[in-house]
Amino acid sequence: MPEPVLKVDNLVVRYGGRKGAGTTVIDDVSFDLHAGETLSLVGESGSGKTTIGRAVLGLAPVTAGSITFRGETISNISRARRRKVAREIQVIFQDPYSSLNPSMQVEDILVEPLVATGSGSGRTRVRELLDAVGLPADSGGRYPREFSGGQRQRIAIARALALDPSVIICDEPTSALDVTTQARVLTLLQDIQRQTGVAYLFISHDLGVVNEVSDRIAVLHQGRIAEIGKAHDVATNPQHPYTRRLQMAAPVADPKKQRIRRAKRLQLDTAELSDVKGNP
Repeated sequence: MPEPVLKVDNLVVRYGGRKGAGTTVIDDVSFDLHAGETLSLVGESGSGKTTIGRAVLGLAPVTAGSITFRGETISNISRARRRKVAREIQVIFQDPYSSLNPSMQVEDILVEPLVATGSGSGRTRVRELLDAVGLPADSGGRYPREFSGGQRQRIAIARALALDPSVIICDEPTSALDVTTQARVLTLLQDIQRQTGVAYLFISHDLGVVNEVSDRIAVLHQGRIAEIGKAHDVATNPQHPYTRRLQMAAPVADPKKQRIRRAKRLQLDTAELSDVKGNP
């Protein structure tokens, strides 16, 4: 099997305090990501999934462990080296409304990373990017406020693609969108992956969503990986109690199935509460 493009080993992220004190947000997390693969980090708010993405991007300190990209350690590297890595590791943020500069035209938003890395003005590249994400050719002369939420997220995807990265961190990229738009954006991301071979580190709270787009799923609970495996196995036959709760919390369109799922979740919670009382 080829070497992973991104590898996280025994990662620890701790904020505040000295000599081991403070709050540990990520505790001994390890995983790898291969070219053309989608690995999803799933968990509720506060589970640590976004912090892992920030650590990979160099936006959160690595207290212990390591992060390597193509065999090179990139945790806690200098700003100059981080700029070089940034060409290869890009990000799509959750909120398409706040992630784009409202005072810049779309063309300038897409050209900005090209100019910043010395790739030239890239006007031809802008047209290629707009076409790649399914936006009209004249979109470059418009402002973000002139687009819908789904279209803005397509612009954000185009910006992430501008430098032909090897890895894109997708931080809840569809959670701010309606269901129909969400499906279209997910399909777009899958199409882009098939065409380019880019790897996705996909961050989400929705086990149902990631089952549709992932090769593997890692479930985060209180800063640790509770379960990791093939997407279908984790999503449909979870082994960890926390993963089962996530599965039961995912909404389904059928009201009858939803009632059954809620009843099973109540049974699980009651059983776990009994265990706690019986084992103080």
